[in-house]
Amino acid sequence: MGRILAASLTPLTSDRSIDHARFAEHIRWLLQNGCDGIVLFGTTGEGNSFSVEERMAALDALVGAGIDAGKLVVGTGCCALPDTVALSRHAMQHNVEAVLVLPPFYYKNATDDGLYDTIAGLIEKVANPDLRIWLYHIPPMAVIGYTADLVARLAEDFPQAITGVKDSSGDQPHTEMLNERFPALSIFAGTEGFLLDFLRKGGAGCISATANVTAPLCAQVRDSQDSDEAKALQQRLGKVRLAFQKYPATAVLKAYMARQTSHAEWAIVREPLSPLDTALLAELDAALEGFL
Repeated sequence: MGRILAASLTPLTSDRSIDHARFAEHIRWLLQNGCDGIVLFGTTGEGNSFSVEERMAALDALVGAGIDAGKLVVGTGCCALPDTVALSRHAMQHNVEAVLVLPPFYYKNATDDGLYDTIAGLIEKVANPDLRIWLYHIPPMAVIGYTADLVARLAEDFPQAITGVKDSSGDQPHTEMLNERFPALSIFAGTEGFLLDFLRKGGAGCISATANVTAPLCAQVRDSQDSDEAKALQQRLGKVRLAFQKYPATAVLKAYMARQTSHAEWAIVREPLSPLDTALLAELDAALEGFL
């Protein structure tokens, strides 16, 4: 069947602190409108713009507000291994589904051996047999990434801990290659742009930024993948994705949420990002007309 996970936005208040109440409200909406799970503090969620303490406090608040931690995947990858360990250990204390781990992205000459040592060190230091790691491959942003050979090495040496990959390479053949090579892992596309094809090839699903607004349509594709209408639904979904991806992802999605919910603070982003020029929403609306 496959799964739809939203790479959740992180709503902020006027002083750019995390709005815990609106965060919980948004996640409830996503889970009630097609999402099988939620990724917190990924790229779209501005994860690396928040401190370790802010991210922990947000997860505490979400669970305290009644959000099912088993539906959550927490982005924990940082440049400093002790920060990744602290975030991952905290996430597992809440029994989240998994942690999504970026490679330590500052040093662009990091080798496969260095990245292997990072993940091995994470597993050793968290020291929790329930730890589940999804490797976050996003070279367009991080530059470095997890090669297929490194994924194979990690999956072989740590089969209980390494359970998935989010491939945000933007390269459909690469995502499909990972899915074919690693049938024991959950391989997620970083876009819903080719969701139907990927589900039909046995892919685990998608973890998508635009699912913050397209979750119901993503769910229609997932639920109708064996029907005659699936192709038309996927074409519509693809049009929506293309319309949004012409703009900076977090800024445009937050601006759209601000307009749709009538909560102006939704448009606030954390530095170093800049808010979207709201005049561009009219251009976006024209591209979305008839599709969303």
